[in-house]
Amino acid sequence: MTTATMTVTWTAICSYARLEAERGVAALVDGVQLAVFRTFSGELFAIGNRDPIAGAQVMSRGIVGTRGSAPTVASPLHKQVYDLRTGECLDVAGVAVPTYAIRRIGDTVEVAVDKR
Repeated sequence: MTTATMTVTWTAICSYARLEAERGVAALVDGVQLAVFRTFSGELFAIGNRDPIAGAQVMSRGIVGTRGSAPTVASPLHKQVYDLRTGECLDVAGVAVPTYAIRRIGDTVEVAVDKR
């Protein structure tokens, strides 16, 4: 039996101060396009930048908001809403964007992309 070994590497994206609240930025980490968001409360989220319905790399340009207590982003193309915590589409069952670990170290925002 073989077990996959996961190596997590943290990559600096930008300074926390450069992230505007309720706006996204795109980042390329190890060939993976990400959308990084900071909410008004200061929370950070990283999801895949590819809109799974339209197929375009546009999620970083989405509309940030909330649905109930969930922080969300709406696709700028067809307006489907995604939970930033889980990546789950709240409008279309079975559709999701990948989520990535994100952290703040001092003023630096870092993202981890899993490698297997």
